[in-house]
Amino acid sequence: MKKQLLICALLFIAIYSLFAQEFDINRPTKPYMNTVTTAAPFLLISPDSRSGGMGDLGVATSPDLWSQHHNPSKYIFNDDVFGIGVSYSPWLKGLVSDIHLVYLASFWKITDNDAIAFSLRYFTLGEIQFTDKDGYLLNKANPNEFALDFTYSRKLSKIVSMALTPRFVYSNLTAGFHDKDAGIDMKPGLAGAVDISLFVNKEFAHNKDGLKSSELMFGFNISNIGNKISYSNEVVRRDFLPCNMRLGLSYTLSFDDYNKFAINVEAGKLLVPTPPIGRSDSLTKDWHYYGNGKDLNKINPLEGIGRSFADAAGGYKWNSKGCLNEEFREIVWAFGLEYSYRDILFVRAGSFLENKYKGNRKFATVGVGLKYSIFAVDVCYLFTFTQHHPLENTLRFSLSFLLKSFNKEQIKEQGKINRY
Repeated sequence: MKKQLLICALLFIAIYSLFAQEFDINRPTKPYMNTVTTAAPFLLISPDSRSGGMGDLGVATSPDLWSQHHNPSKYIFNDDVFGIGVSYSPWLKGLVSDIHLVYLASFWKITDNDAIAFSLRYFTLGEIQFTDKDGYLLNKANPNEFALDFTYSRKLSKIVSMALTPRFVYSNLTAGFHDKDAGIDMKPGLAGAVDISLFVNKEFAHNKDGLKSSELMFGFNISNIGNKISYSNEVVRRDFLPCNMRLGLSYTLSFDDYNKFAINVEAGKLLVPTPPIGRSDSLTKDWHYYGNGKDLNKINPLEGIGRSFADAAGGYKWNSKGCLNEEFREIVWAFGLEYSYRDILFVRAGSFLENKYKGNRKFATVGVGLKYSIFAVDVCYLFTFTQHHPLENTLRFSLSFLLKSFNKEQIKEQGKINRY
């Protein structure tokens, strides 16, 4: 397994280098392969099946239990006062059976204007057999990663809310592996991060034939603002966390007391510097970068956020037509639809689109949900358009427990309403 991973990594580097050489300083807008990569990419995986059924979007969708990952500001607008749930996503199911993502989330509306939430994300890479440089078997290990989040959400007005989400990240990819040949002791990567989010929820009453009301929602979230992460004390290089900005719009139409239809769109961009393109001076041997490029090891996380908007080698000439193309190629798009009947039965569909020079993730998703009394279950399925995806042809499940009140009599009444 170790050898296979190494071969795949070397193949990726070779292909990457081949495409990177296609960058033409005289034609900086010419497309070329230059994928933005980070440490702890598991933080970007959409963990729940509701958003998974709508192209992995969720920053502006109606509030739910799983808002912690997408936009914690939504919690205070939730109709329920308490919720707890677990979501399970198998990973690379077609190849192995012991890699998966488990997500636990819970929230509590303390008052009409304040809410808190907690989540645990656990990603295991299964059992890996380590080998030395000659292929001899060493020890076996179970690399894993997890993140702990806590959120405080506050309503600023009748239609606006904000949230702050501190996060602790633990990434143990090497499971204590020691490289004797290189003399390097590997260690788990540790990081602290924070999310800052905003949510706007405006309802409109229509009272017209065929349309009872509508709801317009806007969401904004910058996630994983934190320190760089390293897996060794000896190695100077540190990698960026996947700091990510997402903006979205959602429009929900309520035709009557039974039928609702929501249209959602979302755009996202990694706030991480683009891998620079450069060359070595034949005389001085100094390394020179094109455009605004800079050695990634010399960029701190806050500087990286600012540079991420204007450092792509194919987009540094701001006053030239079309020279911002590479920056725009780093934007990913997601579209989703959701139909609900009496807030009991839900049918969903969506798509996710990423530029072929920036990762080429393109897939469609479908999903269904069912809510009965105080319980809800969601399931989703993913189809790929182009290259393979770790979740293709895989079912993901989410189970929720929700309460509109802590009063026993009201809980019983809630169950009756949902049944009839």
